[in-house]
Amino acid sequence: MTTTATAAQAPAGNPWHDAREQLDAVAGKMGLDPGMREVLRHCKREFTVNFPVKMDDGSVRVFTGYRVHHNEARGPVKGGLRYSLNVSLDEVRALAMWMTWKCAVAGLPFGGAKGGVIVDPRALSSGELERMTRRFAAEIGMLIGPDADVPAPDMGTDAQVMAWIMDTYSMMHGHSAPAVITGKPVSIGGSTGRVEATGRGVLFVTQEACRARGMALAGATVAVQGFGNVGATAAKLLAEAGAKVVAVSDSEGAIYAGDGLGDIAVLVERKRTRGLIPDSHPGTHITNAELLELPVDILVPAALEGQIHGGNAARVRAKMIVEGANGPTTPEADRILAQKGVYVVPDILANAGGVIVSYFEWVQDLQSFFWEEDEVNLRLERIIKHAFQEVADIHAGAGGTLREAAYMLAVRRVVEATQSRGIFP
Repeated sequence: MTTTATAAQAPAGNPWHDAREQLDAVAGKMGLDPGMREVLRHCKREFTVNFPVKMDDGSVRVFTGYRVHHNEARGPVKGGLRYSLNVSLDEVRALAMWMTWKCAVAGLPFGGAKGGVIVDPRALSSGELERMTRRFAAEIGMLIGPDADVPAPDMGTDAQVMAWIMDTYSMMHGHSAPAVITGKPVSIGGSTGRVEATGRGVLFVTQEACRARGMALAGATVAVQGFGNVGATAAKLLAEAGAKVVAVSDSEGAIYAGDGLGDIAVLVERKRTRGLIPDSHPGTHITNAELLELPVDILVPAALEGQIHGGNAARVRAKMIVEGANGPTTPEADRILAQKGVYVVPDILANAGGVIVSYFEWVQDLQSFFWEEDEVNLRLERIIKHAFQEVADIHAGAGGTLREAAYMLAVRRVVEATQSRGIFP
């Protein structure tokens, strides 16, 4: 018997439309050549695979997966692989485009890519997950490679999944190729500091944003939507920096305590071992939607795209939003937030810590020379804070929003690379 995995209902709106609208807005502001705009509005390569996997009960199930390359003008493409029932081609296209801008803002020699499989990984046994991962890796094996396309973890995937992909690729090529993927276990060429990198980058960018706005981080109230790797790490590090984390959420709901949630490290550990935020943790239980509207100094949306939209942006009361997730704010919401005077630090800057340390891992694998974690963290801090300052300088001169400034920097760098390379043949 053969069954087919189907996607659950996607979040409201279309992230690919949002991504293109963001590009169009800044292209108009920059006076970008229409032909160049069309190049950037399209993904260079889109790959869809439907592949069979034998399940534990002997049945065969067909899964659908995607790998999309948006732009490779600045170098090999880079981007995560996610396992989720909400994966769609339009979502992957948007995420690939955002990766292009994110790498360019950080000054990394990468283009943007993204991929995913329509699946709930929690519904598979370990053996089924491994077989599915290895078959997907084989299906996209013609695209990936250290000099072509370097995937990484994303929602629903982790270091173990990356290890299976690295091993599959290595077996197909007859030699060990650790640089084909990042986010691996340290034992097989992963980098120290990679797991915490995105959340740590959120901390560094928040520190810079507070400094730019004249806001003290110590004592500032923070709400974090999404308590996965990024949100949990960001919450823990922000608390250690003196902020008061008053609300966090996962897929089941949120908890809120105006005086603070206490020791965030304890909550992170409970979440890690039990999978969900415990009902017994002190605080008022609220919805994810209610968390976004809390009266806090800093809101960190670190869950899915499209969470702040035209229907709820007017009710957002945070003074600052630091986007830990990709695409959490729609263009319509951006306009509303700008009118309200909310300072939004965009995703392509705020959550770039993950790809920055992925770049470090790739470099370390290529040269077979590895750095201590302190060096990784110091290099991350230097690069992401420098990127923030570059964006802030453009913002000071051009006005508009910080997102527009970040896009102007990113688009300019990609255009320069495209023009330098020319159009083949």
